[in-house]
Amino acid sequence: MLSVIIPSRNEQFLSKTVDDIYAKAKGKFEVIVILDEKDQKLAPRPNLIVKKKVGKPGLRSAMNQAIDAARGKYIMKTDAHCMFGEGFDKILAADCEDNWVVIPRRYSLDAENWQIHRRRPVRDYHYLCFPDPNKEHDLGMHGVEWPERGVARSDPKYDIDENMSFQGSCWFMHKKWFDDFLERLDENSIYAGWAQEPTEVGLKTWLGGGKVMVNKKTYYAHLHKGNAYGRGYNLDRNGVIAGHNYAADYWMNNSWPKQIHKIDWLVEKFWPVPTWPEDRKLWASPLLQ
Repeated sequence: MLSVIIPSRNEQFLSKTVDDIYAKAKGKFEVIVILDEKDQKLAPRPNLIVKKKVGKPGLRSAMNQAIDAARGKYIMKTDAHCMFGEGFDKILAADCEDNWVVIPRRYSLDAENWQIHRRRPVRDYHYLCFPDPNKEHDLGMHGVEWPERGVARSDPKYDIDENMSFQGSCWFMHKKWFDDFLERLDENSIYAGWAQEPTEVGLKTWLGGGKVMVNKKTYYAHLHKGNAYGRGYNLDRNGVIAGHNYAADYWMNNSWPKQIHKIDWLVEKFWPVPTWPEDRKLWASPLLQ
């Protein structure tokens, strides 16, 4: 069974997202919506679990709470403004090793017409940008779209392919990998609210001996809400920046006790990686102190 986890706060398209999962999934599944607001209503339906968020503030605690309640062999986290490919659950499960995080092909969503926005590009690959201390806003180690890799690896032999990073609006894995190896999402550090969820999941997986993979045999379409729809909640900008800086320092200093690879191993694996300097001496962690 697949457990679909949907964190939600003042989401305009939550009902449509849930409806789409019920329309497109072909196997056994449950949907767990974790609500961080008071007024959202969803019509009852089989295997739909709606929970009020409790405990610490932030996305990570919401997701941990929902995944703790999940009964599936697999878990899939999705934003509450997404549409999915037919049979996405079966397709993702068919190519998901025990230590993989799998990302479906990502399109943009035309939410008003609930269809793929065909004038916008497909987004298959991401890289982690270099945490340069001279950036204007934060040190940053973000997943950035990598269209050049998509062009270079457009052959069908790359339909299941390694991906350095991802955007975070949808990911799929064995629940056992999340529970036993990733050991849930960090709720205790400075970035434990909202920032860097895909960086945490992806780097724990890659540096711990697993893989992040893109599966182009199925897709999801994600709405970038922007000014047209608004986020629906306020972020503490200073807190987000602090979280990004903390994450850059943490991962560049190879601080996770379970990792078997260092961060430079991952960069070399995908080399050349945009924004990373040729001079390996510039990768040294003292830059981040």
